[in-house]
Amino acid sequence: MTAQPEKDLPPEKDWPDAVEALNEHGRSDIVLLCEHASNHMPAEYGRLGLDAAHLQRHIAWDIGAAEVTRLLSARLDAAAFLSGYSRLLIDLNRPLGSAGSIPVLSEATEIPGNSGIDPAERNRRAEIMFSPFHDRVAAHLDRRIAENRPTRIVTIHSFTPVFLGVARPWHAGILHDHAVGLAEAILSGLRTDPELNVAANVPYVISRDADYAVPIHGDDRGIPAVLIEIRQDLLANRAGIEEWADRLAAALPVHDTEAVR
Repeated sequence: MTAQPEKDLPPEKDWPDAVEALNEHGRSDIVLLCEHASNHMPAEYGRLGLDAAHLQRHIAWDIGAAEVTRLLSARLDAAAFLSGYSRLLIDLNRPLGSAGSIPVLSEATEIPGNSGIDPAERNRRAEIMFSPFHDRVAAHLDRRIAENRPTRIVTIHSFTPVFLGVARPWHAGILHDHAVGLAEAILSGLRTDPELNVAANVPYVISRDADYAVPIHGDDRGIPAVLIEIRQDLLANRAGIEEWADRLAAALPVHDTEAVR
């Protein structure tokens, strides 16, 4: 695996910014999000009672997604926003208060440190980790609208090859709700490689009850928005990450008549 950032950090870096913003003045109409970019947990959380090995698993972050996002930002000259904390503390792509927001069970793994936490701790995590990320994204989108800049949102994720014992055959999925045209254009670009197994709305579907970025930042604003899921074993090394960054850069349409201005 290429990226294993979770490690002991000096105290001043134990509480990083909730969002890493890249290339906010990039010329592309695409805005990249990576809500599961980091597996970092401040030391005071004691890894939520988990062994260190669990923080390298998908339950803690989306393996390879941050690296793909950074490369895409550079290749496309696109703005990008990446999370600073593990999804186990609070999931940036789940509505606050939902079962998946601060999970007590992730896949088949119990998360002891999330069991029975009080409203004050829930609010603290939201104020430190969730709200700053989404406020920064919303402010960026507001500026683009004020500047009459066309905008499309692409959020980058990765998924496990096997989930609860069920194998997933797809190499990638393009999840969408309202943005049918953008999703179909990306799928068409990816399907120029006949060896790829790609489809819409796999291995998940967008749901307002279980997703945040696409419905809130995208659909509610009338901005075309999709979530790209890449199978994690395809991002297991630098070559795979580079290959998928190049593949997506080529597949994303340069112009989109649906893009908000």
